Amino acid sequence: MSKAWIAGGGPRGDAEARLFCFAHAGGGAALYRRWEEHLAPGVDVCPVVLPGREGRLRETPYDRMDELVGPLSAALRPYTDRPYALFGHSMGAAVAWEVARTLAGDPGCGEPILLFVSGRRAPHLPTTRRRFCDLSEDDLLAELGKLNGTPSEVMDQRGLLEVFLPTLRADFTLNERYSPLPGPRLTCPISALLGDADPEVDPDEIAAWRDATDGGFTQRVFAGDHFYLKGPRPDVLDAVQEDLDRALLTPFVR
Repeated sequence: MSKAWIAGGGPRGDAEARLFCFAHAGGGAALYRRWEEHLAPGVDVCPVVLPGREGRLRETPYDRMDELVGPLSAALRPYTDRPYALFGHSMGAAVAWEVARTLAGDPGCGEPILLFVSGRRAPHLPTTRRRFCDLSEDDLLAELGKLNGTPSEVMDQRGLLEVFLPTLRADFTLNERYSPLPGPRLTCPISALLGDADPEVDPDEIAAWRDATDGGFTQRVFAGDHFYLKGPRPDVLDAVQEDLDRALLTPFVR
């Protein structure tokens, strides 16, 4: 079952390093499509597929972080046998951070060499924005359209959207009612990214991620909204590769 959590049937056995990728609320592996084409050949891009979307559409989505992190971390554990990093966007940033802490506290796993967090405030900061999980169906769909993360051809098909609404609402519930779980403090570096016109997070909220680790911290700002990384964007992926190259210079200890 561990391979069900990773798009494409599982990681490559010849990878020099692995990059586990976690999407936004309602998102999946599609956000990271073609990333492997732009990153170095030795980097195995492993988009994580949570229950309730894509090939796992019939499964019940999680709406609590404490119930998700255990089985997700257990599924990824066999693939921490070489240097690995995690990239999380929006809700995925919180999931990636919790998975990183869980794996770091597992004696059989090495700590990740790097954690990328994108488009989300630091986990210890309270939300100051309207909660999507409590909105009516119509209001939720309206807010979803404003975020620019769903293709217009999908937004125009109400019947199709209603299929994904339970997963979307579960994701927003997980993200907006989340508070940090008990766990070890990270010592790996954190690289934080955001769009300069993101309505969901500001630079100070992203900068607060520096307090989530005892390791190094970098912050990068790109032109764009909450989904600045869609494309994929060569400038974003060049930055990801640069940070990975720097982190790979540090010996990996398992």
